[in-house]
Amino acid sequence: MKDFSKEIWAYALKNAIEFGKADAGKVLPKLFQHGLDKKDVKNVIKNIQEIVKKVNSMKAGEKEQEFFKYKDHVKEREEKEEGLPELENAKEGKVITRLAPEPSKYIHIGHALVFMIQYLYAKKYKGKCLLRFDDTNPEKSAKEYYDAIKEDLLWLGIKCDKEIPASNDMPVFYKYAEQLIKQKEAFACSCSQEKMKELRDKMKECEHRKNKVEKNLELWNNMLSKKYKEGEITLRLKGDMKSNNGVMRDPVIFRVSYHAHFIQGRKYCVWPTYDFESSIEDSLNGVTHVIRSNELELREELHKHIIDLLKLKLPIIREIGRYQITGAETQGRIIREMIEKKEISGWDDPRLVTISALRRRGFVPEMFKELAQTVGLSKSSGHIDPLVLGAVNRKIIDPIADRYSFVDNPVEIKIEDKHGIKEVEMPIHPDKKETRKIKIGKIFVSGRDYEALKGNEIRLTHLLNIIMSLRPKVISLGNKDIQKINWVSEGVKAKILMPDGKWISGLAEKAIKKLKVGELIQFERFGFVRLDSVKKGVYEFWFSHK
Repeated sequence: MKDFSKEIWAYALKNAIEFGKADAGKVLPKLFQHGLDKKDVKNVIKNIQEIVKKVNSMKAGEKEQEFFKYKDHVKEREEKEEGLPELENAKEGKVITRLAPEPSKYIHIGHALVFMIQYLYAKKYKGKCLLRFDDTNPEKSAKEYYDAIKEDLLWLGIKCDKEIPASNDMPVFYKYAEQLIKQKEAFACSCSQEKMKELRDKMKECEHRKNKVEKNLELWNNMLSKKYKEGEITLRLKGDMKSNNGVMRDPVIFRVSYHAHFIQGRKYCVWPTYDFESSIEDSLNGVTHVIRSNELELREELHKHIIDLLKLKLPIIREIGRYQITGAETQGRIIREMIEKKEISGWDDPRLVTISALRRRGFVPEMFKELAQTVGLSKSSGHIDPLVLGAVNRKIIDPIADRYSFVDNPVEIKIEDKHGIKEVEMPIHPDKKETRKIKIGKIFVSGRDYEALKGNEIRLTHLLNIIMSLRPKVISLGNKDIQKINWVSEGVKAKILMPDGKWISGLAEKAIKKLKVGELIQFERFGFVRLDSVKKGVYEFWFSHK
């Protein structure tokens, strides 16, 4: 990996000079302009933190002198459109891809990347993208998740050409099951789950594998006629019990379940497994290209076997890396348990990386698109650091998010002589002409800034240079090259929900009263936030990222 020390020094010093203190979160994204690969983020973080610490220990004059040595390593980002590589045998107007979520949980960023890639490929080749719900597990599938997935996809800008609940094709699945029985490729089995697992582990066939076709058809029809209890009998495919791939050892392809389905009600009691349903659905709907995460790689052999037996058409399957966010829980079962135990507030809790949670925090659809194009068709799985998400999102929202002041754990400082200043005018954004006027009354600073800077000369941004104390002395009105801090005059109560689920309370400037719920802004020197609600005069924000 390239040594980025000079670039880190350059951006850390520049950041410190502009804002009084360097922020590691603002240095990292700059390195991507210099060739930093996302997989090397972890390796460079420590170096960034060490250099930022050294920069922040310097005096103002030292920072200026040191920056002069490194200023040539600062450059503006070169914008370029990252395209997706070509797909095998893809013809314009003929490509059909599909998104196939199971409506058993809310989708997270890993799903979104795969979905976005498939959607972008359909658009690239002027083809179609289908939305197929793998809803043939009635115990897990629910309308709540079905609706949430559609809402998330719409927000992401993914507009599929057709919506297909797989459960609508149950008669087709039954037809193919009967066909396999008649081909002597499937058999009814009454082995318990424990016995089935034991025999599969030992690579031994069960006694029911030798049933005659007539017997299997009789048992199959009895399954459909609700003559068995759940778990009492299954339909299994004749695979290869000696295969090193455990998936191929006589897998279950149908089982009995009397749970009500959110679409089909109690119309059906015998349901196909994912492997059987998914293999057939792709062929039924004319899917030409399947792009999915490589966690399903072992199941590809089984899917191809089912398609061969039924003489269906096999789409081109491309497995890509499975990406997870470092430190984030994504397993639906565990998240459901956390919600039930009230350890988190719901599927949009800020500690999660579901699309609904990230949307509520202030991440924008364009971030997912850019990240998907960067990931592309890479087969390498890995973890994405949350800092990378923030860096990509910040690049998109920084030019449009207005700036405001917020101070946490506010401390009032009483300036006796304000040199007659009764009002100041501040820019709403460095690149916008619009300003906001702030009347000077009681002045509050962050409790953290107060404790860290007591006795030091600092500048209240756009106002005065003072010696920090409860009754500070005004040093000058000029904008000297000293550390700048934010302040609030006669502010309004505000709270910010952080990604760890904890609230930070403080005061924000009154100008935030004009914000609409859902609006993204930046609290200077704190981070980007999204206004989530206003409750009893308190403005509640969700933290996005630095």
